[in-house]
Amino acid sequence: MTLTPLDELLLFSAGTLLLVLLFGRIRASGWFVTILFGGQLVGLLKMAGLAYGGAAVALGWQLEVMEHTLSWRFDALSWYFAIITLGAAFLSSWFAAGEWGERFRSQGGNLWLFHVAMALNVLTMLVLLASGDLLSLFIGWELVSWAGFLLMAMAGGVATKAAMKYLTYAMVGAMAIFGALALLFNLAGSLQFEAVMAAVPTLGTAQLWLLLLLFCAGFGIKMGLLPFHLWQAAAYAETPGPGAAFLGAISSRMGLFAILLVLVKLIGMSRVEALVIPLSMIDARDLLAWIAVFTIILPTFTAMKQNDARRLLAWHGIGQGGYMLLGLVVADAMGSAGGLLHVFNYATCQAALFLAVTAVVHRTGSADLNQLGGLVTRMPLSFLTLLIGIIGLAGLPPMNGFVSKWLVYRSLLNEGMPLLFVATVIGTLGTILSVYKLIHNMFLGQLRVEHEQVREAPWSMLAPMLILCVIIFASGLLPGIPLTWVAAVQQAVGLPVPSYTLGGVESVSGSLDMIWVSGVLFAGFGIGALIFYSAGPSKRVHQLDNYAGGHFLSADVRYQYSDNFYAGLMHLIGPWYRQSFIWLERALVSFVEFLSLGMQGIYRRAPAELYLLMTTVVLLAWVVI
Repeated sequence: MTLTPLDELLLFSAGTLLLVLLFGRIRASGWFVTILFGGQLVGLLKMAGLAYGGAAVALGWQLEVMEHTLSWRFDALSWYFAIITLGAAFLSSWFAAGEWGERFRSQGGNLWLFHVAMALNVLTMLVLLASGDLLSLFIGWELVSWAGFLLMAMAGGVATKAAMKYLTYAMVGAMAIFGALALLFNLAGSLQFEAVMAAVPTLGTAQLWLLLLLFCAGFGIKMGLLPFHLWQAAAYAETPGPGAAFLGAISSRMGLFAILLVLVKLIGMSRVEALVIPLSMIDARDLLAWIAVFTIILPTFTAMKQNDARRLLAWHGIGQGGYMLLGLVVADAMGSAGGLLHVFNYATCQAALFLAVTAVVHRTGSADLNQLGGLVTRMPLSFLTLLIGIIGLAGLPPMNGFVSKWLVYRSLLNEGMPLLFVATVIGTLGTILSVYKLIHNMFLGQLRVEHEQVREAPWSMLAPMLILCVIIFASGLLPGIPLTWVAAVQQAVGLPVPSYTLGGVESVSGSLDMIWVSGVLFAGFGIGALIFYSAGPSKRVHQLDNYAGGHFLSADVRYQYSDNFYAGLMHLIGPWYRQSFIWLERALVSFVEFLSLGMQGIYRRAPAELYLLMTTVVLLAWVVI
């Protein structure tokens, strides 16, 4: 039998997992795994035609399960998410292959299990991305959930507790998705994509609302959308460093992939927009847009409160998903391009930031922002990585995050959504404030005495960080390259495509050329540098022998105001946020417990069969009618 490129890719990924299971305990296993991930990237590039709108590549065989045919195939949507997945895995594994892995092993970490968990996550994500029908989608979804749990829980202690919380949310989401699939199967008679798309126009309003709520709840939990976001920050922050970079870059975006596939491609945004909430002028698209906006704002300002660098980044991961969803639900050419492009841009920035923070933890032993500072002279390349990453994450030029956020902003203005535009700008302001706290408290200000002998991270860790820096800058300077992939995805799911160039986009409502923007920006920097260096003689002083505000600053005087950063702002926003979502989660748990007790009381009374029959009849009647 002739193997298709998809056969080769999945077999290579499965073989990687098998080889890691067998030989992952040898000393050079990290480099071995990195090479294998690189081989998978080569296999994916064999399907590079998909990135330019080529025909889907199918698996060479199918599987029959209870008279249902399971199928797998790769199209432009699958390829786009797969290149991010394998790229993040390759660079994270490279980071872990050298000194970091040796330190992790010497401190009691199970490096073999780490490599196994990484390989398992990659394989299950590829299986999910290759879904050719809704049943194979559900199988891949569950595999990804359990693989993610393994990587999150492997550190033990607090990490296991956070992973268990994630697993609870994931099981609830899986049941919601399973319920939606059962309803679709009853209505369409099949879970094949073509049958579902043919059945959607015949569905009633109540049925569509139920499908939308079930799918959005299930996929939204994985994506960390409000109010299902409370699991994510702790789970990602407690995952071992390179694993956190991988999960933070792509794991929760599997939820966005599923939303694109089911809501956008199979159901269609026109049907979603036609669903109007009774007694209001708000439709389902508006509802999703406001959920996305609150997902941007609240977790972003929560990130400002964090004193652990890893948790700060993990909270940002939740907020940035809101930009992606918002761009997609606007559903015009620019908005959907911005949302999709932000998946790639965010992945590069978040991976770089997590790796830079992990490098600092590796050298200093701490991620506490109140116990760091002044490391720019000791770890200049790690500082550069963090600087480029936060510029991209904040959406500032010339890095790639500016382009995707600009597209989302432009689409909101084009579509006449000023309130949503203002809300996204508020979210961006929160991002800028919190990432400034991150870089200031780690690298700027006064150096602590105990860190005077700190050295830069080794090249095994620096190389993947610097590669990510190049990608962030290059895709910001020349966004037309990833926009080509985005355009292929838009065509695959039935969304309009913007007119794009190598430097950005062209539109009568507003164009963007990053080559010109970057040129003007660097010209300004050059003029500023000339003025600074021609201003006259200067004297360099040691970080522990400084002078400011009329005071000599010695090692026992903390010039850096890192403790309670933004305390005044937190005093203002605290009252209206104050643990509201934790309260909501507890209220929901209490309600479910109360409901379960009530159901126990009903079923223990005779005749229980009658109550069960009546409930089933009512539900069936509601679905049919």
